[in-house]
Amino acid sequence: MITSLPNLAIATLLSTFAATLVFLTWRDPPAAPLAQPAAISIADAVRRQEPISPLPRDVGNIDPGRAALGEELFHERLLSRDSTISCASCHQLDTGGSDRLPRSPGVGGAAGVINTPTVFNSRYNFVQFWDGRVSSLEDQVAGPLHNPIEMASSWEEVIARLSAHEGYRVAFAEHYPEGITAASISDAIASFERTLVTPDARFDRYLRGDATALTVEEQEGYARFKNLGCASCHQGINVGGNLFQRFGVVGDYFADRGNPTRADLGRFNITGREIDRHVFKVPGLRNVALTAPYFHDASVDSLDEAVALMGRYQLGRSLSDEDRRLIVAFLHTLTGTYRGETLK
Repeated sequence: MITSLPNLAIATLLSTFAATLVFLTWRDPPAAPLAQPAAISIADAVRRQEPISPLPRDVGNIDPGRAALGEELFHERLLSRDSTISCASCHQLDTGGSDRLPRSPGVGGAAGVINTPTVFNSRYNFVQFWDGRVSSLEDQVAGPLHNPIEMASSWEEVIARLSAHEGYRVAFAEHYPEGITAASISDAIASFERTLVTPDARFDRYLRGDATALTVEEQEGYARFKNLGCASCHQGINVGGNLFQRFGVVGDYFADRGNPTRADLGRFNITGREIDRHVFKVPGLRNVALTAPYFHDASVDSLDEAVALMGRYQLGRSLSDEDRRLIVAFLHTLTGTYRGETLK
């Protein structure tokens, strides 16, 4: 991880080396003329060492009763101080798992300070929140609940409210011997969030061997995504979400953007270490076509501009119009399904 490096110079060198390594490892044949490639098998994908893996269709061993209770709690406004905000208020499941706003409103109309990330596939993030301050979905629950500009509540208040509700008393007694506690509330919500997986994107079908799932241009976009170095950070099952990286490896994004905020400091706010200044959890890119605006500061509304900025500040490249067009086409293939329906 970048946070273990002694200084920015070495961080930049290693990041550049990582991007170069990806380029050398995953370089595909020249793009022009584009030709329809032959079908690939799962064995082919393994042999080619693809940097991205398909999402599983099975969410694993999750207690269905606890997940169902967690779904109720996820939509429960009693968790907020004034009973106006639920988890689903900011993480809307019909809009890609976010609210598509630059900043989510909290209790009393309080303005948030950072862009809300999608809740879909969050189980595959190695840490939670942009600054990675907690490692589990269970620990994540307390963050917005206690935040004075989000739910502005407390465990004591939430437990009292839920305990006064007969339906919740019965449901918790059935699924948790300890009843309604901070731990059982967190476990139920986290159990539901672990079901929020969006498999069967067209790109997943392609990785599983269906070459017809992507157009020739989308396949070329994936090739450029690898060859240009994007996959050095955006890889794995969630196409990201599994490492920290500095925003502005090559160039000072924040100086160029101006108007710095405390949220721009990233992990520095958690660790106080200079090496963590402007370092964030790399976001996963699944369903990214649905979750604008982009970046922690919501500074960009279009995928084309987001790709251009990533090329400039993370890879030190000025991406051509064609590079961006094809990469954006590939990113659209990462839109998956939820409960049998393609996300919109």
